[in-house]
Amino acid sequence: MNHKESLSQAIQPKANETRATPSPCISLCALNDEGFCIGCYRDGNEIRLWNTYSDNQKRQVLNSCQRRASLDQAFITL
Repeated sequence: MNHKESLSQAIQPKANETRATPSPCISLCALNDEGFCIGCYRDGNEIRLWNTYSDNQKRQVLNSCQRRASLDQAFITL
């Protein structure tokens, strides 16, 4: 499973699910030149404040992470 797929799964709440929105952290922690984690695509503030966010705020961050991951993948050449 790639980063984008794991972010997609974290964003989609399952029916009748009451657990908290999980962190997208995959333990690949380092910030790139733009200030985003190369593992989860959150910025430093999003990482630091994660545990203070509501589930709705967390899903908004995960949506942003998914967009960042998509953009990052667009620059990879094979």
